[in-house]
Amino acid sequence: MKSELIVDVRPTSISTALLEDGRLMSLQKETRDASYAVGNLYFAKVKKLMPGLNAAFVNVGYGKEAFLHYLDLGSQFNSYCEFIKQLKESAGKRPVSLSKMKLMPDIDKHGSVTDVLTQGQELIVQISKEPISTKGPRLTTEITFTGRFLVLIPFNNKILVSQKIKDRAEKMRLRRLVESIKPKNFGVIVRTSAEGKRAAELNSELRVLQKCWEDSVAKINYSPAPSLLFEEDSRAVSLIRDIFSPDFESIHVNNAEIFEQIHNYVSLIAPDRGDIVKIYSDDMPIFDKFNVTRQMKSSFGKTVSFRSGAYIIIESTEALHVIDVNSGNRSRKTTDQESNALDVNLLAADEIARQFRLRDMGGIIVIDFIDMAKSEHRQALYDHMREVMQKDRARHNILPLSKFGLMQITRQRVRPALDIVTSETCPSCGGKGEILPSLLFTDRLKDKLDYLVNDLGVKGFIMYVHPFVDAYLKKGFISLYSKWRREYGRKFKIMPDQDLAYLQYRVIDSKKQEIDLSEEKDTSSSSSKKEDRLRKQKEQEDDGE
Repeated sequence: MKSELIVDVRPTSISTALLEDGRLMSLQKETRDASYAVGNLYFAKVKKLMPGLNAAFVNVGYGKEAFLHYLDLGSQFNSYCEFIKQLKESAGKRPVSLSKMKLMPDIDKHGSVTDVLTQGQELIVQISKEPISTKGPRLTTEITFTGRFLVLIPFNNKILVSQKIKDRAEKMRLRRLVESIKPKNFGVIVRTSAEGKRAAELNSELRVLQKCWEDSVAKINYSPAPSLLFEEDSRAVSLIRDIFSPDFESIHVNNAEIFEQIHNYVSLIAPDRGDIVKIYSDDMPIFDKFNVTRQMKSSFGKTVSFRSGAYIIIESTEALHVIDVNSGNRSRKTTDQESNALDVNLLAADEIARQFRLRDMGGIIVIDFIDMAKSEHRQALYDHMREVMQKDRARHNILPLSKFGLMQITRQRVRPALDIVTSETCPSCGGKGEILPSLLFTDRLKDKLDYLVNDLGVKGFIMYVHPFVDAYLKKGFISLYSKWRREYGRKFKIMPDQDLAYLQYRVIDSKKQEIDLSEEKDTSSSSSKKEDRLRKQKEQEDDGE
């Protein structure tokens, strides 16, 4: 199977698409300035206690107060509080070392939040779930620092090895190895990617993670709560860290800065695979080049079709997702209703598992499969669903079909579900139903070109338009595009972009920065400058007379 990773870097966001044999299997999108992301570490203050919920609301600087439940405090919360106390007392002195500290007894797992927290108390907290809808972030005080091979856990002495490593001898080797190199009062989780790695590689990463912890807690003495203590160095690296595999044939990136970050990361964790990271410099949008945009448009939305004419309907609420499976015109292909139902359900299971990863759907999911009478067919569907979900990195639980033919699934949700808008609102009328004549759209584009070239003096820019508009502009031997290029001195290009609506356009300068050409901003400016030019021209003519 050919695996490729496509990274689309835009001024405000970074998107990564995982392709397997050219088919879109996973899509992640984050804003470049995203705060309150999972894994970020904050120095925060308890705002109020909620004994009825056995939880507290904590101020981390977000608009909504973050939620911290008693069970998320961790068993070593007493040691955690004592460490923070010693840190505050040692301000300006020799820093406190967790490795030299004696851990205190565990807290009561059935205790109350009022027994261990007070209003105004300062805490080191980590985001465990991003803000979703109207809810603020969810927090934990069980701090973890995640690397490629290891996860470091302060205030813990346990060593856990990934269950996906099946070789018992290898698991014992890794356990003994980590036991010999880990610092005292730090627990370690050995990830699946550590299988077969040498001691030097694991030790090097462990020291890096430990330094992240030490640098983070050192900020407490000069950072008032709430303040950020730790976040990933690169948003792009954090996006690909968990999905990266040495089996990738290529990673394509369309930004030089992000290319360097990813190339350095891949060269660090897989020195012999650094050359798979490639810079993409073509003018065509990278997602269009690798057919990602088209697959996004066809894979998102309420109705999703798959092979043989069958389709699924996805309805989402804040509490759960409901998926309905329909056979479509597939029902005409065979007279055996039971066999047809099984075939459609198995194909639907493949597509549903893909949709979970694509949309990052989480929470409770109910699937209404086509009814099947035979128990062996129902069991076969359940087994197949479990098999195709094995590639899903998110924790999940699948129940067998109920007597009503419903399958219930719970899937870990740590960030909002990805929603790609597939329907397009007319950019000219805003959905009102009345627009300017589309024939005049080319006149508007020419006005924008004139404004950019003659008024702003921009050179080497690219104007992206809908593919149909691009084809119209370039039609014929003497096309509109060739006339404009001659008129304005070939200082620009026009390229198609499948992500744009029919009468939309965007402009990118030579430095890959987007130029704002909103109607409110530049129309009046452009017209006033044209009037100035015409007035000066008229004055010159009058002087000549």
